[in-house]
Parts: sequence; structure tokens; C-alpha cells
Amino acid sequence: MQQKIALITGANKGIGLETARQLAAQGVQVIVGSRDAERGRAAADALKAQGLPATSLTMDVADAGSIEAAAREIESRHGRLDILINNAGVMHDAMDQPPSAQSIDTWRKTFETNVFGLVAVTQAMLPLLRKSAAGRIVNVSSRLGSITDQSDPASPYYPFKVPAYNVSKTAVNSWTVQLAYELRDTGIKVNAIHPGHVKTDMGGASASMEVGDGARTSVELALIADDGPTGGFFHLGDRLPW
Repeated sequence: MQQKIALITGANKGIGLETARQLAAQGVQVIVGSRDAERGRAAADALKAQGLPATSLTMDVADAGSIEAAAREIESRHGRLDILINNAGVMHDAMDQPPSAQSIDTWRKTFETNVFGLVAVTQAMLPLLRKSAAGRIVNVSSRLGSITDQSDPASPYYPFKVPAYNVSKTAVNSWTVQLAYELRDTGIKVNAIHPGHVKTDMGGASASMEVGDGARTSVELALIADDGPTGGFFHLGDRLPW
């Protein structure tokens, strides 16, 4: 069997780097995507020092030229892509301000990375994924993007109103459904995941989950069998409400 090739965006640290590590430990050739070339190389070198198959790729998901160059580089190196994990994400909301007070600049910067960047990367990589025998797309979302949870006072996620971030993840979930429908008759599966509240720069030191557990759902969906789900939203094996 051919070694699987996986691109993880925003993979020079945190959940992205741990996702790369776990995939590489299962024999997948991982491409560490990072907008900072030096940090990307350092992350890939750290994985290689552990005997894991990894390379780095400089890519800014908010820059169309950078995305196009990355797709050309992957095609030159490998000729195809088996797994795309859209992990890169930002949170710019002012936590001391209500939803109506968040600046338009905050909304624009958030959507530029979390939504438009994710869609642009997927569009650029889709021709390479179509060359895979079993392509997998994993969109790293958040349960904070669940409209069901955000509108239910009984949900533990209800009070957490981080509007630009939350709505961007709602858009990611909807995009997942749209793309899964388009690709329903192909071998490519598309799913969204909630990593959990993880101890990262974004999640903070008080988060309830370790980074290793935060990467597990992405890895599981990246490696699902041909009879696995598509067009769903998952966390550690459980299907989540939209």
C-alpha cells in the first residue's frame, strides 16, 4: 500500500503539531503547514528527530498566492494528497465586549482565516485529493459553533458568546455539509470536528483537555475507513449537534 500523504495547516504548534505527530506515528507522511517558514521547519525537524516522517511547507491560509504555491509544491513532491486537515484558526474577539460591540475589523480578520482561508485551501487541494484512492478532509471546528448549543440555555456552551469566532465555526460546519454533498459520490469524505477545550495558546492553561486528546478526533476522522461517515460533526467518536 502507498504511504498516505497528509497536509495539516497551522501545524507548527499546539493541536496541529500533535495531530501531525499522531498521524506520523501511524506511518503517514505528514506535511507541516505553517505561515512561518522557520517555525514550520523546526516543528518538522522535531518530528523527524523522533523518527517520524515529516516535512514542512510554508503556507499562509490568508494569502491566495501562498496557497497556490503550496498546492504546486505538494503536486511536485507527491503527485497527490490523501488527507487535508484544516486546522489553522484564530480568535480575535475582545472578551470584555458583547456581540454587538465587536468591531467589523475583528469579524473580517476572523473570517479571513477561519472561513475564507479554509475554503481557499480546500479548493486548491481538492484536485490533489481527487487523485487519492480515499481522500479525507477534516475541518477543525468547535462546539461553540453549534447553533443548537448556542441557543439552548441548558447547554454548557450556551454562555460562551465569542461571536466572531463562534459564527466563523458555524460557517465551517455549514461548509462541511455543502462540500460533503458535492463529493457524496466520490471516495472523498468530509467531516468537521470539535477538538475539545484543550490546553493550547488559544484554550489556555485552565482547559480541561491535554493536547494529545485534543488531536485524537482529527486523527480518527483522517483515517476512517471507506464505510465511515461523511458530512458529520464529531468529538471523540460522538456525533455532535449542528
